[in-house]
Amino acid sequence: MELSDIPVTTIRGEETTFGALADGKAVLVVNVASRCGLTPQYAALEELQKTYGDRGFTVIGFPSNQFLQELSSEGKIEEYCSTTWGVTFPMTEKVKLNGKNAHPLYQQLTTVADAEGTTGKIRWNFEKFVISPNGTVSRFSPKTLPDAPEVIAAIEDALPA
Repeated sequence: MELSDIPVTTIRGEETTFGALADGKAVLVVNVASRCGLTPQYAALEELQKTYGDRGFTVIGFPSNQFLQELSSEGKIEEYCSTTWGVTFPMTEKVKLNGKNAHPLYQQLTTVADAEGTTGKIRWNFEKFVISPNGTVSRFSPKTLPDAPEVIAAIEDALPA
């Protein structure tokens, strides 16, 4: 299955596809959690959205309670993210990242190696994937900050011409 065809449900319960959310843009997919030590990365994610959003880029947040650090409902997640971090980028319903019930997008993304050659399951909250409109994927560890030079370079390389 092409990444663009993968079904996605937004945080407000709307059924769509990854391709419809991505809309031909460069995308930073990140699994997020509201009660994690890495949660302050939301600020940098929103800054990337503001910096590159008008150049054919979007962040898409995939909340997950896989590591037991996410709020109980999509409504609470949406409220927390908008009021605490000013999040304007699209977010999905809570998803599973690993295991047999992993979201189909994550089933495909976890086959991609990061800079250290690591593939496989999501290791923690805030693991990042930059996806170009042509489907090229770059993977970054949870502790790699959203505004790290290597992530910025991947975003700029992925921006539509």
